[in-house]
Amino acid sequence: MTEIYVIRHVQAEGNLYRHMQGHWDGDVTPMGVKQRDALSLRFRDIPVDALYSSDLYRARFTATAITRFHDLPIQCDRRLREINIGPWEAVPFANAVWAQPEAFDSFLHDQEHFSMPGSETYHDVQARAMEALYEIAEKNPGRTVVITTHGITIRCILTKLLGISLNDSETVPIFHNTGIAHLTYTDGRFTVDTINDAAHLPPELLRRVTDTPSLRHECVDPARYRDVYERCYADAWQAAHGDLAGFEAEPYFRAACEHYRRDGDSIMLLYENEHFAGLLDLDTGRGDLAGYGWISLLYLCPEYRGRGIAVQLLGRAVAKYRSLGRRAIRLHVAEDNAAALRFYRANGFEELSREPGLHAPLLLMEKKLRSLHDERL
Repeated sequence: MTEIYVIRHVQAEGNLYRHMQGHWDGDVTPMGVKQRDALSLRFRDIPVDALYSSDLYRARFTATAITRFHDLPIQCDRRLREINIGPWEAVPFANAVWAQPEAFDSFLHDQEHFSMPGSETYHDVQARAMEALYEIAEKNPGRTVVITTHGITIRCILTKLLGISLNDSETVPIFHNTGIAHLTYTDGRFTVDTINDAAHLPPELLRRVTDTPSLRHECVDPARYRDVYERCYADAWQAAHGDLAGFEAEPYFRAACEHYRRDGDSIMLLYENEHFAGLLDLDTGRGDLAGYGWISLLYLCPEYRGRGIAVQLLGRAVAKYRSLGRRAIRLHVAEDNAAALRFYRANGFEELSREPGLHAPLLLMEKKLRSLHDERL
């Protein structure tokens, strides 16, 4: 008998930022690191003889939970990858829903029939993943094997083994990050013993971000939305400093127009359906030669603050600057803006320096970005 543990990857950027992440190879999150550590303790005393992984970073990183206490190579197999979603790769959920609502509904609720030009079908994923699974089982008779892979890939495997429809989300729910399925393989047949076992995760590491609204964005010319831009900047200033003393809208508006002139995707308006929710201003010229990107303004309307939504705007900046090959993102935060400092620190920013400011000193903060071509774990 061969034992096989099939594990979904830790929380990755796409999960947190609400981006589609089939083959898009983003980074893991601070919560994902903690989930990896909890998973490693789960497997510390379980004998493991072989370790396989999807070749995507989030799955390979998850596999290091096993290598912490077991001296094993990570054997990567592209057949264990997540579904390739073609034109939706790295696209925010809400933008995909807005542009192609029927296709997105099929992607979520009618996996048996989902089909989109440039994308794999669930049946394509099922065929390649099952081929890999049988091959791994046959190569490891009588051994204990761990496989780290992805949510849809696991759904495709389990529905096939159980002989049920891909649409049966009651029997095979969306796995938690690091959720485990336990399989046994005897005489050419698989048995599914457990599904979505996450007993190793404390409640704070089980939280999902699906309870927050998903925002879509539109890239705009700030000259057409001057009133909106200046109103957002004024509100951000007041929220940070408590009043508008010293605030002048004109220089910030002129700078935004220059950012747009340099890069037509640098100014984004954010919406929940039709309701305006925020604004993101990226200065893609600043830091170009030094290898970092600059966030000039990350703004949420008051009714959207404190709900875990701001990270979606940060996700746009991360995706943009990583696509430009930048190694880091920088910004200024007023030293007395406690809420902003908590947010940025929680999302991987560190202080580089302290600079003079009109109301309070400004902290120059930086978040490192993993390159999509960086194979290091």
